[in-house]
Amino acid sequence: MDELFWYAACAAALLAFIFLIWVSGVIRYVGNNRVAIVEKLWSGSGSITGGLIALGGEAGFQPEVLRGGFHFFVPFQYRVHIQSLVTIPQGQIGYVFARDGQPLGPTQTLASNITAGDFLDVRAFLTSGGQKGPQRAILREGTYAINLAQFVIITRERIYGLLMEAADAALFTEMANVIQSRSGFDAVVIKDADDVIGIVTVHDGPALPSDQIIAPSVGADPHNAATFHNSFQDPEKFIAAGGCRGRQLQVLVEGSYFINRLFATVEKVRKTIVEVGHVGVVISYTGEAGADTSGSEYRHGELVARGNRGVWSEPLLPGKYAFNTYAAGILMVPTTNFILKWDQSNVGPHKFDENLSEVSLITKDAFEPILPLSVVVHIDYRKAPLVVQRFGDIKRLVEQTLDPMVSAYFKNIAQKRTLIELLQERSDIQELSGTEMRSKFAAYNLELQEVLIGTPRAAQGNDQIEQILQQLRQRQLADEKVGTYERQVIAAQKERELREAEAQAKQQTAITESVLSIQVQENQGKANLARSQQEAAQTRTLAQAEADRIQLLGEGEAKKVVALASAEAEKVTKVGLAQAEAIEKQAAASGGARYQLTRQIAERFAEALEKSGVDIVPRIQVSTGGGSGSDPSAMGGPLLQTLMAMLVAERAETLVPSDKAGTKADA
Repeated sequence: MDELFWYAACAAALLAFIFLIWVSGVIRYVGNNRVAIVEKLWSGSGSITGGLIALGGEAGFQPEVLRGGFHFFVPFQYRVHIQSLVTIPQGQIGYVFARDGQPLGPTQTLASNITAGDFLDVRAFLTSGGQKGPQRAILREGTYAINLAQFVIITRERIYGLLMEAADAALFTEMANVIQSRSGFDAVVIKDADDVIGIVTVHDGPALPSDQIIAPSVGADPHNAATFHNSFQDPEKFIAAGGCRGRQLQVLVEGSYFINRLFATVEKVRKTIVEVGHVGVVISYTGEAGADTSGSEYRHGELVARGNRGVWSEPLLPGKYAFNTYAAGILMVPTTNFILKWDQSNVGPHKFDENLSEVSLITKDAFEPILPLSVVVHIDYRKAPLVVQRFGDIKRLVEQTLDPMVSAYFKNIAQKRTLIELLQERSDIQELSGTEMRSKFAAYNLELQEVLIGTPRAAQGNDQIEQILQQLRQRQLADEKVGTYERQVIAAQKERELREAEAQAKQQTAITESVLSIQVQENQGKANLARSQQEAAQTRTLAQAEADRIQLLGEGEAKKVVALASAEAEKVTKVGLAQAEAIEKQAAASGGARYQLTRQIAERFAEALEKSGVDIVPRIQVSTGGGSGSDPSAMGGPLLQTLMAMLVAERAETLVPSDKAGTKADA
């Protein structure tokens, strides 16, 4: 029993000792994922006289924090507040609120810590002039061991801080709601596909001068490290560069920006897109007053260069622009032809003519038609700023200038013409109006392309014009009938001519064939003539050649004959002499020339009888008497002998020359 009591007493004493150590705070353990904030309960140096953090060892919150491990303290002198490490997730922003430090200046909304360094060294922060309140600097992603008695860190997930009063939770929760409403815990992300830009409004720094509504761009030079604020991500450098609070001229384009939303808010607006067929005339609300570039002859306002206040002399050409529309207005001016229609029932897509109506006319013969018309207008893109400076916008130009000018012109035209003339001369009036009104439009820096006039018509409930038109139609119908009759007469004549032409056409084949036959024969005759001429020429050539050949042959042959004749003559002479000599000898041998001749004749006669086959003895004998009938040889003897003797004698006298002649021949 005593032993049990002793064990119980020891356990009680141990528990009492542990409780005493815990209550006295002699030993404290801090986890590695925690941070300990030390509060000194009493000190020989007394309490701090101002602020929250005791920098001189006084009683109060100490500037240094304790990290993981066991820590030993003087009993009952310190209170240790263990807190979580501050963690900022990836892509998020943490906001810092300082409980102690220098007060804010009269122009400040957020505390400056340009000389205070980071928030990990509280002593350095306070001794270097760090200011209390919400800070301009922010915490990026990461884990921080921060003294949460001095600093309260606000993130999307939670609020890191040592709550000292019940009202602290409501205060910092409200601050977190303000930041969340501005999407301040996330980076500003501007995507190229969204075609937007960021308009920045700064809530800290000196105010703008009274004559400016947009803060000029400052600290945009990346080569100047002291003032380059990198698109408002470094508030201290923005203030150092001379930046003012208010809406900024500089805009944010595509990218991600970690901006303190308590320092500056960002509004996303659409990019300025100038469509093809338009230009953007810029009316700048900020900048310096520039020199007039409109020229001495332009008396309707000034045009200035880009960047100056006023109407810019150079418009924006088609494209996309990261343009701050709070700093300047952009008026789109069409540079393609657009049509203005004086017709209530027909309005163009640009809406410039939505308040225009038909022109009311009074004709020379007191009719009151209304005239719908259209005007095609073009604006030179280089003159668009002049038009805007003079009239403010295109619709105002149309309604206050072009409408009364065009209406008055056509009213004057109508007063000089009757209704019928107005209807019948519409084309001439349209051409004349285009010529005369072109110079009037040029005076307003506009180019008139075309005037198109519709058909005049009566007002609602008035049928006088319809009656006139009905009479004109009847008159025209009568004229058309007359014309029809005249054309029928002409048609009849043409029909007769057609019949004649058809009859002639039927015979045309024969006529054509005969003409062609004549032409063929004529061509054949010409061909034959040409052929005959060629043949004659050929014949002449051949004849001439043949004559030349014959002449040459004749000459040769003559020479040959002469030669042969000479030779033959010589031969004959010699043969004749030889024969003569032989004959002479034969004749001498035969008893003379007479006997020789008789012998030769008898020989030739015999040869002739032999060749002819004539019977020597006649088959019928004719007797002339002188002989007996019984002696046939005596029949005709005397007659035959007489005839033969006469023939031989005659032949001998012819063939045998006389002795005298022979002698002469021999000589």
